[in-house]
Amino acid sequence: MCGIVGLYLKNPALESQLGKLFEPMLLSMTDRGPDSAGFAIYGDEVADGWIKLTLQATTENQDWKTLMGELEGRLGCSLEWFQNATAVVLKIKTDEASARNALAELAPTVRIMSAGQSIEILKGMGLPKEISERFNLKGMKGSHIIGHTRMATESAVTMEGSHPFSTGADLCLVHNGSLSNHFRLRQELKREGIVFQTENDTEVAAGYLAWRLQQGDSLKQALDNSLENLDGFFTFAIGTRNGFAVIRDPIACKPAILAETDDYVAMASEYQALSSLPGIENAKVWEPAPSTMYIWERQSA
Repeated sequence: MCGIVGLYLKNPALESQLGKLFEPMLLSMTDRGPDSAGFAIYGDEVADGWIKLTLQATTENQDWKTLMGELEGRLGCSLEWFQNATAVVLKIKTDEASARNALAELAPTVRIMSAGQSIEILKGMGLPKEISERFNLKGMKGSHIIGHTRMATESAVTMEGSHPFSTGADLCLVHNGSLSNHFRLRQELKREGIVFQTENDTEVAAGYLAWRLQQGDSLKQALDNSLENLDGFFTFAIGTRNGFAVIRDPIACKPAILAETDDYVAMASEYQALSSLPGIENAKVWEPAPSTMYIWERQSA
């Protein structure tokens, strides 16, 4: 079944409250997805020439301090990092490929959840309340965020298999629904150089969008192509460095609701997730139409 929530702040004055505003939205989706949860938050950007990675341990007692020292010595460049429960947010003055290669050699069991200049992905097994408390969602700041609560149907309940998925710089996707052609599409995308870490069909959708963007598509063009090439039923919420998008398949059988005020745009699988937002009683509220793209983006930095 699964639940999707997203919040894009149009008013920068609210960015210090992003986590506080978003937490009740995520928790309200517990009944739709009690086995795992996660979120992708955008903010705290690094400068050009730097890369920000979110890392999560897959084994107990990961020695992050030693790993960071080894990584700094291997790459010979400046880095900053902080630990958040089982995750580490790493900011490093190098290119993404060099950082990934070094981490693969030094810590092959550590998973890279996201990479870019703005994004952080934090997720795991457990109730949404447990994930929220684990990563201190309430205290987080940023410009926009998307989240997901999962009821696994097509793959195992694991940290890696929970949402969001990211397969491109500052790109992430959460999904409610099921794709029927994900196995064939996965093989085609692998031949194009897209790397997958799980068997989840949502990761294939994220990989497809990443590939289309690599081919020069705008986000709108990539989503338009997804309607032609992704078979099945789906509601997607997509995060990028500059914005937020929602799209439903031509049948639109999976629920979704949007709300917009002068201060924010919010999306959820059910209206109850929006009811705690300030000013929601005066918001424009509507159900997104089938095969229609809804995109809110800031100007590129």
